[in-house]
Order: sequence, then structure tokens, then C-alpha cells
Amino acid sequence: MLRAQLALVLREVLEGRSLNDALRRGQEKVPSRDRALLAELAYGVCRHYFSLEALAGMLLRQPLKDKDLDVQALLLGGLYQLLHTRIPAHAAIGETAGAARVLRKKWAVGLVNGVLRHFQREQEALLSRLEQMNSRQVRYQLPDWLIGELKKAWPEQAEAVIAGLSLRPPFTIRVNLQRNSLSEYASLLKEAGMTARPLKGIPSALMLDEAVSVEELPGFFQGAVSVQDGGAQLAAFLLDAQPGMTVLDACAAPGGKTGHILEHTRDLQLTAVDFDPGRLERVAQNMARLGFRANLARGDASHPRGAWAEQAYDRILADVPCTATGVIRRHPDIRLLRRPADVQNLQLRQQQILDALWSLLQPGGKMLYATCSLLPQENDEQVERFLLKQPDASAVMLPPGRGMMTTHGLQLLPDTLETDGFYYALLEKRAD
Repeated sequence: MLRAQLALVLREVLEGRSLNDALRRGQEKVPSRDRALLAELAYGVCRHYFSLEALAGMLLRQPLKDKDLDVQALLLGGLYQLLHTRIPAHAAIGETAGAARVLRKKWAVGLVNGVLRHFQREQEALLSRLEQMNSRQVRYQLPDWLIGELKKAWPEQAEAVIAGLSLRPPFTIRVNLQRNSLSEYASLLKEAGMTARPLKGIPSALMLDEAVSVEELPGFFQGAVSVQDGGAQLAAFLLDAQPGMTVLDACAAPGGKTGHILEHTRDLQLTAVDFDPGRLERVAQNMARLGFRANLARGDASHPRGAWAEQAYDRILADVPCTATGVIRRHPDIRLLRRPADVQNLQLRQQQILDALWSLLQPGGKMLYATCSLLPQENDEQVERFLLKQPDASAVMLPPGRGMMTTHGLQLLPDTLETDGFYYALLEKRAD
């Protein structure tokens, strides 16, 4: 059952759907004891997709038909188990081949068994052929177009950035400093047998040496701590909100930054908006766990309508939709899902959101533009266009500490294990 569900999850991703959504559905159909392994295998296949796909291509006499994408997914899952896990080969091959029967494709049992055994017999020669292909996609585990974009954008850092995107993401937590200081919470972790270290320039962040389930984090369900990448935690500090201010968190779901803004600054009137009602419910759940209150509203940040759009705000967080190229190691399916055309489409959407939200900002107010993208088209170039169009807007110099200062903002690169890739620019509206 586990391997069959793995194939169904991967088929959804190969068809263009999100791994998180597909995995959530798949995990509901397997025993609780198998859910972690299902996630490990699904994430692992996405992380090594280009080499696994190339190997499957060498091993198959002819490509499988589109209707047999689940069988293709079984092969990728089987190859991943043989190459990257400690699952005994006989179990990996037998269970994976048997899963074809669960998928009601009895004809594929022999095919999957034969392909995986062929790989097992000739692994060394096949891996040598893979290396001789001299494919950038296989070498870097990224689509060729994205490799080109990264090399063009960051010629000096590209090798380190690309290498960083292939690593497993760090496990970083955000300490609620209203409840405990960083050192106090580090002591609580130590008492629970966990070790962690602070991240320079991010006052609320602790990076654990090993990932754990949230249930194991002291006080998690009481709002003492949240799981959040260190780069994402910078948003609350850079927003520069002050007590008594009105704050709009546009595109707020799932509410990680919303919660941090309220942890960072007391007595705010915060409105969190998101278009997706299901994701807005996750914001509500996060607020309940943290013990905060916020005005939650469903709405489209590019076309403000309703009560939330009828007032002006002192601070706005515009955490816009983007290519998410800075968080590929946390969401490895992005390397399969993203297409070159997405960049321009998202740029247009980001421009619409920036223009619409600017009209909701008080004179003298500030808007923090944020993406988790590594592409200048969505970052500095986007802000440059906005500043040329809005004569009452100026970019505020951000404080040094983390990342690389750019012309208009701050870029964090995932070239180390400490943070994912983020971009921030703080825009101020002239007061007169």
C-alpha cells in the first residue's frame, strides 16, 4: 500500500500539482506508522528527480505511455530506494513491483521488477553512463532554464546557491520572545535532549541540530515556539511596526509571518488577508495556537474589496506570490512544477498587487515587499519599475546583518545551511 500511494502522490506532482497537497491526501490513506516514510520517499524522489528520470530512460526499452504515469512514478520511487535509502534491495524491489498490482496494473509487475533488478545488477555501469551524459539538469538537479537564470543573476555565487538548493533544509524555530528569551528556550530544548544554536542577525531564531516533530518542542501547543525558516523571520523585524499602528498582512496564509508580527510588536491592529478560504483557516488556527487575535478577511490583494480595503494602514506586508526559487530545498517539487513562462506571469501579478496595496498605505507609512525568489525580475527589477511609476515612493535602506544589500533591498541566498532564499525591500510613502 505504501509504494502504491507513493506512486499516486508522485503521479499528481508529475501532472503539475503541489507535493504538499498530494502528500497530505496520500498520508490519509496509509497507516500512521508509514506516513513519515511516505513523505521521505516522495520528497527524496522530487529532490533527485532529474537523475532518476534519466536512469529510468536508460532502463526502459521504450517510454511509457502518458496513461501509465503511475508506473513511471513507481520506477522512480524504486530507483530512489535503491540509490538513496537503507531499505534492503529485496524489499525495495519486491514491494515496489507488487504495488503495480495494487494500482490494478498487473502487467507492470514484471516490468517494474525487471527494470529494478537490471539496475541492481548494472548499477555501477549505469551511474557511469549517467555521469558521461554531462547533463546540467542531472548534475544540479534543477531544470536547465533555471540553472541559466541563476548563473546570469548570481555569476559569483551560482555554484554555491545551486549546491545549497540540493541540500535538506535546516530545521529552524522561531521563539516567541514575549514568552521566553532565546537563551531560556535553548535551555528548555537542552532539558528535552535537543541542541540548537542562534542565527546571527535574527534575534528570534534557533536552528536545531536535528529535525524533530513539533510535538517534541517544549510549549509548541501553548504558542511558545513556531517552526519557521530564519530568512522568513526577518520580515517582522524589517516591517518596523510600532505599538498602536494599523497593519495589513496581505497574502497572509498560512500565517507564520502574521504571528511573528504580533509576537514582535504589542498592541497592533492587524488585518490578515488571503484569497484562499482553506488557507485562511490555517491562519486562524495559527492565531489560536499562539494566543493572538487578528482581523481575518478573505480577499484578493490585487483587487482590494470589502471592509478591509476601506481603511488605510501604517504598515503593509506584501508577501507576494512568486516562483519560490529560494525555497526549492524545502519544496523540492518546485523544480518539476515551475516553467519559464511562470516568471513573467508572476511578475504581472506582483505589479498588480504592489499598485493595489500602495493605495491602502497611509502617507508616511511603509510597505515591506517580500518574495522567496532568487530572480532579480521579481525582486530589485520589480521594485525599480514600481519606484519609477510611483513618485511618492522611496526605498528605505535596510539595516545590515543578514544577506546581501542590493540596489533597493536585501537578498538572502540559500548558499549556506542557515536560511532559505528571500528578498525584502522596504518602501516608504511620502508624508506631504
